[in-house]
Amino acid sequence: MKLHFLSGGRLRMRRSIYQPDAAKDETIELPVSCALIRHQQGNVLFDTGCNPQAATDPEGRWGGLARIMTPIFDANDTVVPQLAQLGLRPDDIDMVVCSHLHPDHCGCNEAFRHAKIMCHAAELETATAEGADKQGYLPKEWDQPNGFTTFDQQHDLFGDGRIVLVPLPGHTPGTTGALVQLDRDGRFLLAADAAPMRASLDGILAKNNWNQELAAASAAEIRSLEAEGATVIFGHDDAQWTALRKGRDFYE
Repeated sequence: MKLHFLSGGRLRMRRSIYQPDAAKDETIELPVSCALIRHQQGNVLFDTGCNPQAATDPEGRWGGLARIMTPIFDANDTVVPQLAQLGLRPDDIDMVVCSHLHPDHCGCNEAFRHAKIMCHAAELETATAEGADKQGYLPKEWDQPNGFTTFDQQHDLFGDGRIVLVPLPGHTPGTTGALVQLDRDGRFLLAADAAPMRASLDGILAKNNWNQELAAASAAEIRSLEAEGATVIFGHDDAQWTALRKGRDFYE
């Protein structure tokens, strides 16, 4: 089994969202990561990142949200062109797992018309609730023709313990991570926005969480998994992103 990290775009946001003591006008640049897991039973994509239209027409795609998380990437720096560098087309993806349904994590779902698209049941319920668009759930991003397969607890994708979805609520009601067990490089936890940065595990919770109490509990669970040997992949940590193998350079 192989694990590839792929760029899903890049954002500029206020640093104080993630570091409360930062100056109000200070900004930070954040990578948006996706992960391709090449399992013997199928190709799994964890998150699809930003839609390329957000690079060329941010407010046209995201509305006012583009002023809060500002796209600063080229359209080629998104998941479909990234997959092409590996010789893969969207139709080669068998399953898409959405960590949650914010636009920087599900923006290219529409490209994967032949894949089973999965998310936590609580996340889909939240996205479809009245007024959800004001909470960052944009139907243009998440509401795709092939619909969703949902789960509401830990879910082993192939029944072999190699890719296990782990609910980590707090950032949103249905935020989910993925535990990936590799033969050579060991266990990885794709934590997405349950732990956007290293500081998230040090008690510094992001301001943009839906429920801080649940976010703290999920951070504690992630710390436990890390203590047991899992490599935690943070959702938007630029220092980690710089150091990761990416694209054709994989973990196995």
